[in-house]
Amino acid sequence: MIIRNNLDKPFGPMVSFAGIVMFIAGLIATYFALTGLILVFVGAFLGFTSTSTLLDTDKKRIKFSNNLFGIIPVGQWIEIKPEMKVGLKNIQRGYRVYSRSNRMHDVHIKDIRIMLYGADNKQIMPVKKFDSLDSAKTGLESLSKQFGIGLR
Repeated sequence: MIIRNNLDKPFGPMVSFAGIVMFIAGLIATYFALTGLILVFVGAFLGFTSTSTLLDTDKKRIKFSNNLFGIIPVGQWIEIKPEMKVGLKNIQRGYRVYSRSNRMHDVHIKDIRIMLYGADNKQIMPVKKFDSLDSAKTGLESLSKQFGIGLR
């Protein structure tokens, strides 16, 4: 069974919103001129590109993928070995955008992620994100049992 966990928008929330607006404007502009297709492609790339992880519990493997245009997954499968571990990590991300009137707008996003670690305790990739510590702990335990790996 393959489980999909959505993680982030790589360009941030503001650029993703701007990309969706560009996509819609490009669709409207394409009615009048075919050069509007440029706005459609750029807007679709910025607005819909995302990152996710795919967990294959049957074959015990995991894949971190960048989903280009929201539909084309790009990434490699990693086999889960018994010496690998999973652990929790607090993630804080900040995004800053300036308006035309030179006003600054900051967005701070905080979440807790399950991270996959190698045998040498080096971080390999994020697996899943949560908003609360309690749900992250239960997700960590269930993931550890599904793949048969230890906790960090």
